[in-house]
Amino acid sequence: MDIKGFQFSAVEAAIKKQGRKDLALIFSEVPAQAAAVFTTNAVKAAPVLLSAERITGGRAQALVVNSGNANACTGEQGMRAARETSRLVAEGLGLPDEAVQVSSTGVIGVQLPMDRVRSAIPALVEGLTSGTLDDVAEAIMTTDTFPKMEARSGQAGGVSYTVAGIAKGSGMIMPNMATMLSFIITDAAVEAQTLDRCFRRAVATSFNAITVDGDTSTNDTCLVLANGMAGNQAIAGETPEALAFEALLRDVLLSLAKQIVKDGEGATKFVEIRVTGAKNDADAKRAAMAIANSSLVKTAFFGQDANWGRIFAAVGYSGAEVDQSLLSLCFDTVCMAKNGVFAGGDAEALGTEVLRKKEFTVSVDLGLGAGAATVYTSDLSHEYVSINADYRS
Repeated sequence: MDIKGFQFSAVEAAIKKQGRKDLALIFSEVPAQAAAVFTTNAVKAAPVLLSAERITGGRAQALVVNSGNANACTGEQGMRAARETSRLVAEGLGLPDEAVQVSSTGVIGVQLPMDRVRSAIPALVEGLTSGTLDDVAEAIMTTDTFPKMEARSGQAGGVSYTVAGIAKGSGMIMPNMATMLSFIITDAAVEAQTLDRCFRRAVATSFNAITVDGDTSTNDTCLVLANGMAGNQAIAGETPEALAFEALLRDVLLSLAKQIVKDGEGATKFVEIRVTGAKNDADAKRAAMAIANSSLVKTAFFGQDANWGRIFAAVGYSGAEVDQSLLSLCFDTVCMAKNGVFAGGDAEALGTEVLRKKEFTVSVDLGLGAGAATVYTSDLSHEYVSINADYRS
């Protein structure tokens, strides 16, 4: 990956347990344009509150993130811990506190062990000379089974640049901003308003279009840093360069979002839900999310049961405008129901064969208009219950 002006580090602070790196740092060699989206959960972790306050300035130069502890529901002590972590990193890098973003993931309601964090920060800063983005991707994992990374290259005015990103997420995944943690870096020069606009639109069709279990975390954060060290003239407005940058950014975010769904806790299926024919796009999204979040639908996916009636039921309670006499449903290319009733024939057997695959598409046509939406989800297995029954141990 050829990306200019960024350094990385990850160390073991034994925040939850020993034996793995759990404290990471991303550093831009120059101040970067920055944009972020955070959880809409009314219960927000201390690092979310601190970072949301700082990102309003539109600039950042470093991000410090820990796994193993969410620093959420920790009161004033938690806020002090977030601020101290930021201050120690800023001092080590010679930056103002406000230039450092803070993020955490892990168990809710446990105070961050600041003695261990304090002790680890000097090595974290020193490690910037030899660390990689891969190290950071691994350090932010919790129940993830693999690190999630993506990178793409583009050009602006004949100058090459790179967009790279990492993410973590496996459970407690439900869009209402950016769902999980994800950090995006680019050496492209991008004007502040353009970066924010492109980023939010890319989030809407990627991280805000996935769900594993319908739970929105207290810590969800998605951050982008653009340091301009590629040397291109700043991308701005709705120019061809801006549209190309947004498409590249969207590709990176969508790849990361799909990786999260495929790594959903206990997941055995990756399912694309496509809803068309809705009265408008908002109705299509409501219907698609109702399907994707239905425990009955998701357990049917796990059991490879072509129970299309559960899907129609989810559409019916979604809040979208529905005329049941117009509903149609397909598993991949197999038509299961048309005009609101079972298609008959070999549909049951053929539909079951589709659901035996690891990846498939569910298409629902509401027959009412041009509204459309696509979301991505997983099945719901016995393993999901097992993982979350003893997550804190």
